[in-house]
Amino acid sequence: MLEAAHHATIGVDVGTSSTKGVLTGLDGTLIAQTVREHTVDNPRPGHFEHDAGVWWQEFISIAHELGEAAAEAAASIVAVGVSGMGPCVLLADSDGEPVRRAILYGVDSRAGRQIEALNRDLGEEEIVRVGGTPLTSQAAGPKIQWIRDREPQAYARASRFLMPASYLALRLTGEYVLDHHSASQSWPLYDIEEQRWHDEHWQRIAPGIEQPELKFPSERAGTITARAAHETGLREGIPVITGTIDAWNEAVSAGATEPGDLMLMYGTTMFLITTSNRRAPADGMWTTRGVEHGTYSLAGGMATSGSITSWIRDLTGGAGYTELTLEAAESGPGARGLLMLPYFAGERTPVQDPDARGTIVGLTLSTTRGDLYRAALEATAFGVRHNIAAMRASGTEITRVVAVGGGTTGGLWTQIVSDVTGMDQVVNSVTLGASFGAAFLAAGLVAEPDIRQWNPPAEVVRPNPAAHAEYSELFERYLELYPATKTTMHWLAARATEKE
Repeated sequence: MLEAAHHATIGVDVGTSSTKGVLTGLDGTLIAQTVREHTVDNPRPGHFEHDAGVWWQEFISIAHELGEAAAEAAASIVAVGVSGMGPCVLLADSDGEPVRRAILYGVDSRAGRQIEALNRDLGEEEIVRVGGTPLTSQAAGPKIQWIRDREPQAYARASRFLMPASYLALRLTGEYVLDHHSASQSWPLYDIEEQRWHDEHWQRIAPGIEQPELKFPSERAGTITARAAHETGLREGIPVITGTIDAWNEAVSAGATEPGDLMLMYGTTMFLITTSNRRAPADGMWTTRGVEHGTYSLAGGMATSGSITSWIRDLTGGAGYTELTLEAAESGPGARGLLMLPYFAGERTPVQDPDARGTIVGLTLSTTRGDLYRAALEATAFGVRHNIAAMRASGTEITRVVAVGGGTTGGLWTQIVSDVTGMDQVVNSVTLGASFGAAFLAAGLVAEPDIRQWNPPAEVVRPNPAAHAEYSELFERYLELYPATKTTMHWLAARATEKE
């Protein structure tokens, strides 16, 4: 194993709106970080896609920049970590060239008819038995089937099934691999108990596509090829991890991978992951394999959270977040009579309704921008509590909450979430997220890193008892609002689609 001095790893994470890269010493010291922003293609309502070529070009750019930073710090890059959003569907030919744009995770709801057909053909109970989770917009399998049904010419050229992390690993090493966790979100293609591809389901949905070799996220995918070295500036022969989906790499970065841990990720969307030693399916949630051997995860994801605050900022004149946060703090608990459902892009867990819509109740002529902003923060907090309630209903134990992501800065949002849920939240020293987690896993290929040393706790956000009591009353009204408006939401969604 290498000593920490003068050796470094890089971690690169492909996210929804940007690709982030970090350069870290083997002791977790942050040497450099960088970001490349990109956009999401939205060709039709419910369709969200990325050009995978952008992922590779951004990786190349980031690798060169971090390589220069390593040279300035007299450090040698000795391992590479990869990470990416998911579960995505990128079909590629035998050379790894995409046959179409990548289809994104649960925000893309195009495959509703394919879900219905698979439920009918395979049986809903059998799908849950094999994969642990019913089919939803989060599932990768129906999206593969959608390409096969709707774009047969593109499908005919495809022979590989990739996600962002595995695509980067393929371009870097030439190895066609996918990690067990990402595979376990490829419902219904993966057998969660047997930890292998389910051949019958695979042949029903993805005939002609070669099954990627399954590994765990921290395992070596391969080493950097001469061609990749030429393109990226990285040294040939450096090992590359298999990697996994960004939210689970974020849990790694925060040290939230032990049974009883809940990672709460604040970002464009809100994501929750619990870890346990047993499979504990919950209605409306996602059951997956964990990052580490022998573990399972129960996860939830909201379709919007931070993106609503961006919408309010732009809609009301583009004020800065600092100003909006001050106004929201002044508004106080309950947002002066407002209650919001955060379903501005449908909703994932636990309601699993792509046709749900955002709702604001209680508007008056005295409602201020700060009230709206506060209501948005509270809506996401109520959504978190709703997800936690679903997890606990399955018997899942939650003993520690670790908050991560850009939304942990500023203090108000995390305080509102603690007040709504009644739970402490640990905020660690480093909130860089998935790229940092990928760098940590990469360090494990050449050293024995300890995440408690890489990323120790910095603060604990504790709930205010009076605010929690008030929010608990509001939460009951929040739970009533969706069923009360669901019929109207669906009618409006269908009407809007017809007019597109």
